[in-house]
Amino acid sequence: MHVLFVEPAFPLYQRQFVRGLHEAGARVTGIGERPLDALDSELKHWLYKYEQVSSVCNEPEMTRIVKAIQAAEKVDRIEATIEAHIMPTARVREACGIPGTTVKTSYLCRDKPSMKEALRKAGIPCAQSAAIASAKEAYEFARSVGYPVILKPRDGAGASGAARVANDAEMAQAIREIYLDRGRSVAIEEFIEGHEGFFDTLTIGGEVVHEFVTHYFPNVLEAMRTRWISPQFIASNRLMQPSYDELRDLGRRVIKALDIETSATHMEWFFGPKGLKFSEIGCRPPGVGAWDLYCAANDFDLYREWAFAIVHGRPDQRPSRQYSAGIIALRPSQDGHVREYRGLEEIDRRFGAWKIDQHLPPVGSRTAPVEGGYMANAWMRFKHPDFDELRRMLDTVGQTVKVIAE
Repeated sequence: MHVLFVEPAFPLYQRQFVRGLHEAGARVTGIGERPLDALDSELKHWLYKYEQVSSVCNEPEMTRIVKAIQAAEKVDRIEATIEAHIMPTARVREACGIPGTTVKTSYLCRDKPSMKEALRKAGIPCAQSAAIASAKEAYEFARSVGYPVILKPRDGAGASGAARVANDAEMAQAIREIYLDRGRSVAIEEFIEGHEGFFDTLTIGGEVVHEFVTHYFPNVLEAMRTRWISPQFIASNRLMQPSYDELRDLGRRVIKALDIETSATHMEWFFGPKGLKFSEIGCRPPGVGAWDLYCAANDFDLYREWAFAIVHGRPDQRPSRQYSAGIIALRPSQDGHVREYRGLEEIDRRFGAWKIDQHLPPVGSRTAPVEGGYMANAWMRFKHPDFDELRRMLDTVGQTVKVIAE
């Protein structure tokens, strides 16, 4: 099988999808923005051919390149795994007559108001939401559902660009910050109180063949805006227990309603006083190293499983469900430069046997803003057979390890 893979070199984990395709027996042609000389020898070894473009989101250029490749040999698939690349790749895919995720499905998995409208019609429980393009519409929605509400880009990923608005004054500020008063269309949603997590799958022909449930501690908006919090997310090894049945069923209903065929998916959800609610879904893998946690927790290679789904239309391994696995982000005490780390020796002494890996920027490194996410600064990843014990471990790491900046 000949597979075109969009942007194989950046971010760094993109190479794992290329490796998986190579190991699954595919001939992989990479299409990316870097020159061939910028790719390392290992990545070049996994690639059959490589084409450079000015931008992988430049649809006319991408279409021209893909059609030129097709003129020389058959192309069976073209795949993208980065949120911003999903829609352009879908349009190129359809323009070139290549099977895979459709433009319609890609759009519904990208545009939040349209996504929610389609899912409400399918009976999926969602927060009340709308697409708005004026301050007047924003205030009318807030009066209709009540504060607080969430404003976010229509095509944003996760909490990127999202703002929680609790009153008219905060609404006015948010309107200015997101340029809504200049006619920009954005999504507005009812704020759902409750615990937040994500449900990730690998689907083949619309059927879930691998699934994973991950919990946020605390919820994302709070985690991305509060420096003193060392936020975590933990992938559970309990997802086959009955308490997860409703969530697993919800995920399958969403996949069916959006006509997702063979793809990775990343679905956010809330559970609280109003019950289980769908938040949003991407027709792609999750970011921030979540698949690495799934691999470590389940003693298998999910990147290779994704490739087997694409190349052979079947899974190759079964997850062990032996461990829960999680990451904790370690925020610097202030913006500036890393001066020192405290508490590392104690954590290694107490939990070193369960550590998967860690990232500790060298002393002197410039810090990244808190809103940069879970892997923007220092982080550690651990696994343990017991979910509750792992959570206690990560809490202890957050209380013990200090990143001092100046």
